[in-house]
Amino acid sequence: MYKEKFDFYSPVNLKVYNLDDSMRYQLSTLGNMDPFTRRHSENVGKLVCRICEYLHCGRAFTVHATICGYLHDIGKLFIPTEILNKPGRLTDDEFEIMKTHTTLGYNMCMNDLKLRPYAEGALYHHEALNGTGYPQGLTKKDIPYTAQIIRIADEYDAIVTKRQYTTHINISDTLKDLIKDAKPKEYVKSVALDQLNINYKYGKINAKPLKALFKVVIDDTLYEISCVFDYIKYLKDEIKRLELIDSYNTKMKKSTKDKDKSYYSEGMKMLFKTGENFDNYKQVLKEYKEALVFRKARIDKLYEEIKIIKKLKV
Repeated sequence: MYKEKFDFYSPVNLKVYNLDDSMRYQLSTLGNMDPFTRRHSENVGKLVCRICEYLHCGRAFTVHATICGYLHDIGKLFIPTEILNKPGRLTDDEFEIMKTHTTLGYNMCMNDLKLRPYAEGALYHHEALNGTGYPQGLTKKDIPYTAQIIRIADEYDAIVTKRQYTTHINISDTLKDLIKDAKPKEYVKSVALDQLNINYKYGKINAKPLKALFKVVIDDTLYEISCVFDYIKYLKDEIKRLELIDSYNTKMKKSTKDKDKSYYSEGMKMLFKTGENFDNYKQVLKEYKEALVFRKARIDKLYEEIKIIKKLKV
């Protein structure tokens, strides 16, 4: 049976910026990462590129931000494997060690002339606009815009991976969680000086690139819909073929002449595909029809997700 082909992240136009050549050396450094972290880094880099496109950033900035996105977790090369790959929740001490990947990545980039221009992505991607991030607790005015974009792509991919999304159905739940991070938390002033509280008007992440992410997600959802439509076309063709086989089988059973029975039997054999036969084709037909119903329902749900995303407010 032909399998439906779908990658959760749709193809990106990296070659438009000649990033394959620009990043050849930078990407080679990712080869030393564990597969999970490397895949995450690649996802973040691609998302950053596409967010920048929707933000109408210039070519030079987009290239720079994308490479920073690819390299943002390079410091995890120096985090002990037992901490990096721990399946459960990290202890406070382990989390403190994990947090050092920002400064470790920064130092690695600064010590390599070819990586130095992209050190800001490694250092600042966990900083928060309201000053609650790390490693320096910077606020909005001091966090490079590149890092603000990377943080959004980083959080989105982390949630998607944790929740093991294989389809964009219910993806709006993830975006709603990101919206919470973009909004300031309720804060009761406990001191008289307003300047001590000014950063509480910010959330953790920047709403503008978050809105751009919404558009990227809609694109990816439409891409998934197109993949499902392609598979539905395949299913319909297969159902039509198998129904023709079934009609031949009915005619064969009704035939009284051996010549006619042989004709329909040979016709069935010609229409069978690998693994199909007289005994199992009806089961195959049933499975295809069930798959068609399931895929049609999936398309309806994906269109509903797009409607929900378009109504989200940041």
